[in-house]
This record gives sequence, structure tokens and C-alpha cells, in this order.
Amino acid sequence: MATMGRRGAVWKTPDIPADGLKIFACVMMLLSNFGVVVIQNGLIQVRNYATQDDLSQALADNSRLMTLAGVGSVLQLLGGLAVPIFAYMLVEGFLNTSSYRKYLLTMAGFALVSEIPYDLATAGSWLDLSAQNPLVTMTVCLLMLYCLRVVEEKAGKMSWALSILIALCGILWGNLLRADYSLVMVLLTAIFYVLRNKIMAKYILGILASLLYVTGPISFYGIWCYDGSRKDWLPKYAYYVFYPLHLLVLWVIMLCVG
Repeated sequence: MATMGRRGAVWKTPDIPADGLKIFACVMMLLSNFGVVVIQNGLIQVRNYATQDDLSQALADNSRLMTLAGVGSVLQLLGGLAVPIFAYMLVEGFLNTSSYRKYLLTMAGFALVSEIPYDLATAGSWLDLSAQNPLVTMTVCLLMLYCLRVVEEKAGKMSWALSILIALCGILWGNLLRADYSLVMVLLTAIFYVLRNKIMAKYILGILASLLYVTGPISFYGIWCYDGSRKDWLPKYAYYVFYPLHLLVLWVIMLCVG
């Protein structure tokens, strides 16, 4: 993708394949989870403080803890870069998959497998019902996408109203399941799908929705540079395996430093 500069110089944006976006999002997710699991839960041990006031006082009294908290907060902000990319690639996968059923079952299966590693890493227990892992949110999004496609094909003039209703149901479902990133992920997935042929509207609304995470809009540069190619730098299941695996590794590190 090239544009002409003010003095006639050609400025070319990079062409980023699907794996490039996925790897970037996985790295951002890893750094963000490192901030939560290793720094926040392991080094600072926030769960040991009964109230937020107790934690704030401990940070004020200990410059090392304050520094760690600052580093952890910065790393957590990087997670916002991953959310729009995962939502965008989920829609791309839905539009290009040869088997929706297999895609859905794979996502749901890894959401189930990932729940124990997620609970260990984030809550320090084998079972915690207060929150579910983001793959649960992505499973909800896939179900929503199927409903949106059916409405698009059969509802005619009512498709826009029904699409909004389906998106609201997706948000409600994600919240009822207490799935991480449910609000923004569902919103972005619906926007990327419904407005897939309206480029400017898709980007404007997507950026506005991603503002719920401070760093989210930055990801749209990478999405803009996406060239639609799938070069398979890594096997597709590597991304699914990475999620529970990296959580287990971070949990072990947390135990070692805590």
C-alpha cells in the first residue's frame, strides 16, 4: 500500500500477513499477562492485601513495590493492543473458514482446556467462577457471527435492527458468563463483520470502541496494513496451544518468585 508524499516521495506501508498480526497480538498478550500474573500476583502479591487502601499504603511505603506496580501497569496496557487484532482475525477466520463447525468446536474446546490454566494464573486456584478466559468470549463471538450471517441472508430490510439486537445479546451473554474482554471484543467483532465492506465506517467505529482500552486504537495501523494473505509461518493450532501453555508457564514463574 503506497501513497505519494508532499515532495513526490512514495511512502509505502508494510504488507502484514495474517500470521504477522497474530504473532504481534500474542506477544502483546504475553507481556500483558506477565504484568498481571508474575508482577501483580507473584512479586507484589496483591491478593494478600485485604483492601485497596492496604495495597496503596504498602506501595507508598515501599519504593520497590511502587516501581513494580508501575511496570506491571504499563505491561497490562499492552494487552489493549491485542484485543482489536484478535477480533479482526476472528472475523477473517469466520469469513474464510472451510468449516464453521470445526472452527467453533476448536475454539470452544480450547476455551474449556484453558480455563484451569487461566484460573491458576489469575486467581491462584484450580477453579474460580468470578471470571472466564478470553477464549470463552471468542466462542461467544463466533456464535454471534453465525447469527449475524443468517440475519444478513434472510432478514432483508430488518437486518440492521436485528444485527444490533444480536450484538447486544452477545454483550449480555459475555457479561453473564463473566468472560474477559467481552464488551469490547463483541463490539469490535460485530463492527468488523457488519461493516466489512464499508472501510471508513469500520475503522472509525472500531477505533471508537477500542478506546475503552487506552492502547487499542494503535492496533488499527497493523490492521490497515493487513494484506489479506495467509502465509502459515506457524501451524494454525500453535496459536490455540499458546494460550493455555503461556498461562501455565507464567503460573510456574509466579510460584517461583512469590
